[in-house]
Amino acid sequence: MKETILVTGGTGFIGSHTTVELQNAGYEVVIVDNLSNSNENVLDGIEKITGVRPAFEKVDLRDFDATEAVFQKYPKIKGIIHFAASKAVGESVEKPLMYYRNNIISLVNLLELMPKYDVKGIIFSSSCTVYGQPTEENLPVTEEAPIQKALSPYGNTKQINEEIIYDYIHSGAPIKSIVLRYFNPIGAHPSALIGELPIGVPMNLIPFVTQTAIGVRKQLKIFGNDYNTPDGTCIRDYIYVVDLAKAHVAAMARVLNPEVESDAIEYFNIGTGHGVSTLEVVEGFEKATGVKVNWEYAPRREGDIEKVWGNVDKANKVLGWKADTPLEDVLASAWKWQCALRERGIM
Repeated sequence: MKETILVTGGTGFIGSHTTVELQNAGYEVVIVDNLSNSNENVLDGIEKITGVRPAFEKVDLRDFDATEAVFQKYPKIKGIIHFAASKAVGESVEKPLMYYRNNIISLVNLLELMPKYDVKGIIFSSSCTVYGQPTEENLPVTEEAPIQKALSPYGNTKQINEEIIYDYIHSGAPIKSIVLRYFNPIGAHPSALIGELPIGVPMNLIPFVTQTAIGVRKQLKIFGNDYNTPDGTCIRDYIYVVDLAKAHVAAMARVLNPEVESDAIEYFNIGTGHGVSTLEVVEGFEKATGVKVNWEYAPRREGDIEKVWGNVDKANKVLGWKADTPLEDVLASAWKWQCALRERGIM
């Protein structure tokens, strides 16, 4: 059995898939989640996939004492993968203080506790939003591209948290960190036992597509058709959530291996290296599933970036990781998950 890993936000979309991949790789996992945007039933799906039920603590990481109690209860924790955060661009524009409180205080508490409990490494869940809208010469965007002024409070919290980790390590803190700047995670586990299940109206494209296709939502709105892109809709780098989860396992192995000579903090783009437009995703979903989606164009949405996709050569070479699942298979997995939810009477 390998080390024990604390996964914050582990019942969420990316957290649950990463927990599965960590357990498949032999790690013990402790999940901490306040269930503000997820459900404890996700643990059942994880257990069915891996045969192991991860330890779970319902804790709000803004609560320092409750967070410390987790480390006291599980003294073998050696690494942290930190997902727990509010994550919707539009909502962050409407509720900025909630985003600053949730996303920053939780990280500060974890970092402060790491040396005290001999936790060696933290993988931070960052985002390509830190690059803002890259200039044409910086597409595909590399890790060396300039960090631009964030277009939303959500994006700003990612930038601030990256700076906090850097400053803490620079101060001499005895920890290592890998910052994963990932692009747009989509899809679901091939078993259809776990997937993306947002509470309320989805903020992300794919759940809205699948919910519209199955009749939960009347119509999908594509925000903006006048962008400077081939079909006028925004372009993103869509990465399969299982591929993304495996990147975290590779990063954790690197950060905890004392024989690896590396900087105390490293940055990696995690994506496919290819840009796909919103319209292409919707049409690709229809092709992959044979199901038509009722959609229409709507005005641009505040805070949205026009186009961004990643150069992922560094992650491919240094982490020995690659996202190689075809988009059509990824979209089909999202539909399989949506159909499974319907069969279970959930949605």
